[in-house]
Amino acid sequence: MTGLAAGKDLEEYHLLHAARADLLRRVGSSAEAAKSYRRALALVTNDSERRYLERRLAEVEKRAASYGKS
Repeated sequence: MTGLAAGKDLEEYHLLHAARADLLRRVGSSAEAAKSYRRALALVTNDSERRYLERRLAEVEKRAASYGKS
């Protein structure tokens, strides 16, 4: 993913950020995943995709908050 993200060609492509967020979520990097979900949300134009990304963002924010309390 770093190779794809290193170039600026896909910087404005919401699916790049959504994919990065999903990978980060899967490895347990909730705070970093949330950043990528927010970037994807800033770029997305499709309402269905927006709702999906909003749900995922809420999940990782909740997880990050619960880890912060420990």
